[in-house]
Amino acid sequence: MDWRSLGRCGRDRGPAFYLTALEYSHYLWRHGRAARAILGLDRALGADLRGDEPVLAAWPLPYAAMAWFLSRMPPGRWVGNPRVHFQHYAGRMNEPRREQRRWRAWACWALARRVLPYPVGDPRHKVVEPTEEMIAAKLAVHGFPGEAELWRAVLRVAGPAAVH
Repeated sequence: MDWRSLGRCGRDRGPAFYLTALEYSHYLWRHGRAARAILGLDRALGADLRGDEPVLAAWPLPYAAMAWFLSRMPPGRWVGNPRVHFQHYAGRMNEPRREQRRWRAWACWALARRVLPYPVGDPRHKVVEPTEEMIAAKLAVHGFPGEAELWRAVLRVAGPAAVH
């Protein structure tokens, strides 16, 4: 499996793309490519879904997978700073579904703040970092029904609340 697996979906970013992105991310993780595996989950979170697709019943949005990946970063391997990645990703998001994807990126940023030992953001990137309450509220508006609750459940087990 490689990046071409995602390309086989063509322009369709629906359920098949979502599942392929999850599978590719898992493949990357199992082959020691932790940073790229996180990017694969980013792709899955950006899939064009409505929230009622059968694939989501079997494979919910990958907030738990993201927290799991972040909590198990391989020592001695360069993975960058996921918190900075999500901060930049959220702050520079474009269409389609900009707000939905933006708040999902902030949700992953909050997970990274809880899970990782290096919670320093990028001071040069001038962006207002949202509170967890704001992220949940925006996911409730822009995400799927129940998405904010799914994210909060993962957040609760991810670690102690980060100091803002």
